[in-house]
Amino acid sequence: MLRFKSLGSGSSGNSTIVEGRNGHATRRVLVDCGLGIRITAQRLGEAGLGIPQIDAIFITHEHSDHIGCLAALALRHAIPVWMSRGTYAAIGEPDLHGLLHIAEHGESLDFGAMQLEPFAVPHDAQEPLHLRVTDGSHHIALLTDLGHPCLTVAPYIADCDALLIEANHDAGMLRNGRYPAFLKRRIAGDKGHLSNDQTAQLLQGVDRHRLQHVVAAHLSAENNRPDIAQQTLAAALGRDPRDIDVALQRSGSRWVQVGN
Repeated sequence: MLRFKSLGSGSSGNSTIVEGRNGHATRRVLVDCGLGIRITAQRLGEAGLGIPQIDAIFITHEHSDHIGCLAALALRHAIPVWMSRGTYAAIGEPDLHGLLHIAEHGESLDFGAMQLEPFAVPHDAQEPLHLRVTDGSHHIALLTDLGHPCLTVAPYIADCDALLIEANHDAGMLRNGRYPAFLKRRIAGDKGHLSNDQTAQLLQGVDRHRLQHVVAAHLSAENNRPDIAQQTLAAALGRDPRDIDVALQRSGSRWVQVGN
């Protein structure tokens, strides 16, 4: 069994808890630490969990809305940390007191009840990695920061039972919005963030026969709205907009479970 829950998603901070269960063994990985310790503890409590129940932390990349309280959380609670070598260099190679493990594209991480499969993405970070997670029978993918719907990413989100996937902005709202020109170029660039339409394009190009759940994530508070993201992704998938969940900044998402 696999399940996940966004604890909060957006430009002010991102964090997702992923849980795998196999018989009596349960393992939990916190993907990104962008919310701060107090809020992380609060959101975990709302999910029925506590920080001591986190077995590992996986950091996707070095941007502040993803790295946040990593060092304080890991060191205070002695939680092992995985990230790419590039991400570690980008955050200044802090002393994590033996808790650091280097993750690499294409090399699976075995957590017993689940396996994490890191994969590289185009984003304006030093060596960003996102995740496909499997328990051997079920598969989920977490993809929150992606500049464009590239072909190299598609195999990692294909044939999944559930997806947490970026739908950052509506192209028209970004184009006509109040952001400065340089920031609009960065967001809309090939290493920025996915628009709703780009996410729809990516989803349409992969095998979706097992896909049960889609959670739209990392929505811009300025340049998107949940209903627009839901309508765009639902149209691409041939579903009702109410079938698309949205991870919000202040509340995250519901628990999404695949398998028993």
